[in-house]
Amino acid sequence: MIKLSKLLKSIEVVKSFNEKEMDIKGISYNSKEVKEGYLFVCIKGYKTDGHKYIPQAIKNGAKGIIVEDVQDIPEIPQFQVKDSRKALSALSARFYGYPSKDMKVIGITGTNGKTSTSFLTNTILESHRLKTGLIGTIMVKYGSYLKPSILTTPESLDLQNYFYQMRKENISHTVMEVSSSALELNRVADVDYDIVALNNISREHIDVHGSFDEYFKIKSSLIKNIKEDGWAILNLDCPYSSSLINKTRGNVLTYGIKDKNGYLSIRDLDLSTGRAKFTVELSKFLTVGKTEYKHQKFRIELSVPGYHSVYNSLVAVSIGLLCQVPISTIQEALGSFTGVERRFQFIYDEDFKIIDDHFANSGNIDVTMETLSLMDYKNIHLVYAIRGNRGIVTNSENAETIAKWIKKLGMKGIIATKSSSHVTEKDKVSDEELRVFKEVMDREGITVYLYDKLPHAIDHALANVSSGDIILLAGCQGMDYGAQITLEKLYKLRPDLNKERLLEPLKSRIAGIA
Repeated sequence: MIKLSKLLKSIEVVKSFNEKEMDIKGISYNSKEVKEGYLFVCIKGYKTDGHKYIPQAIKNGAKGIIVEDVQDIPEIPQFQVKDSRKALSALSARFYGYPSKDMKVIGITGTNGKTSTSFLTNTILESHRLKTGLIGTIMVKYGSYLKPSILTTPESLDLQNYFYQMRKENISHTVMEVSSSALELNRVADVDYDIVALNNISREHIDVHGSFDEYFKIKSSLIKNIKEDGWAILNLDCPYSSSLINKTRGNVLTYGIKDKNGYLSIRDLDLSTGRAKFTVELSKFLTVGKTEYKHQKFRIELSVPGYHSVYNSLVAVSIGLLCQVPISTIQEALGSFTGVERRFQFIYDEDFKIIDDHFANSGNIDVTMETLSLMDYKNIHLVYAIRGNRGIVTNSENAETIAKWIKKLGMKGIIATKSSSHVTEKDKVSDEELRVFKEVMDREGITVYLYDKLPHAIDHALANVSSGDIILLAGCQGMDYGAQITLEKLYKLRPDLNKERLLEPLKSRIAGIA
């Protein structure tokens, strides 16, 4: 509970009406969740306008409202602001007592790799026996609490509540994914970050943000706005990430695989099995607190596959060093980490391999296919779930990138699906999205085996796979159920397999299980 006058000091009020002092017991942006003594914040969303639900909020007990558009309601205090989302963030942080200031908060953004990097980092910190929180695409987790995520980055009120709950649990370090939408919509405007990382930038969410320039501007704001004693971790191999070296107020730590001029670089990369082994070279003197890292080398052997995992692990190593985790602990943690669901995840690895991958955009596709190019195999059977509700730009670019790699790797064609059997209305593939995909494949002379339903596409791959081959289950929402369908079908075809062992990869899944 907090006095309204104290709460309002956190925002800029344009005009106030019927103002009076009172105790505020809670804040809500959903009228259904309003209780007696709450402050209701009217958010203008993509699909609806919170101002429409003011009567319901008042009926449920709202004692004051935050509006962008002044309402003719004389019986309740209302406060007009320019941006109610920005106000919601500031009010939420103030209501919960700025909880992110009481822990080390690590924000990870980028087009690709946010989820895997977050999990890798969390594993390193937990291995050092730190009490951690994790907020991201798959779940929110701290202490004994675990909840599947709806948004990559929660709405500001929910986010500040999570930090508040974490503070009560004595969480010392929180790792969170920071989406471009969260940055643009001010969900993270009042988070006190200690370390931030921009993994990479490629052409994703352009239809949402209007242009690539705007998308990069939004992403880069996380780096530019870090506090002076904070750290920004930047990828020298990504020109967009590296361009921010001199545009941040904080300290900068750089890394690269191809570019060897950063604090961290690698040598002797071996990806022959799909799982990387390499030497990390710390080439610049680094001081963090009372810990000094001089020029040194140390070996990393990853249990997770993928060329992109090398990049993700370098970010995690960087964060581990900045959190003063011993190098031996970092090595052990990375070696024991078994991966994140649907991030180049080996779900079957015996006579042939089945890999499940969140094949989201052209950048993601490039690193996934480059990893395959470094592996030993006979044939690749690519089962691709076309992206629904992402527009023609993303689908055209995805198709162009896939076509490029199909030719490079000498593949026989592509198995594609609309996944109409396993997506909601929100993620259905439109006629235009299907058209641009087929146009690219037809132009490049690539054979497409197109299936409306996901199980039928998987049947095609399993019917044609041979020893030494790779089946790649590739796609986002449309392929979420691909692993379960594939392994269950494989068991029916091969009842000699140990069912419990075969289905083991599905046990820890948060999503994609029917």
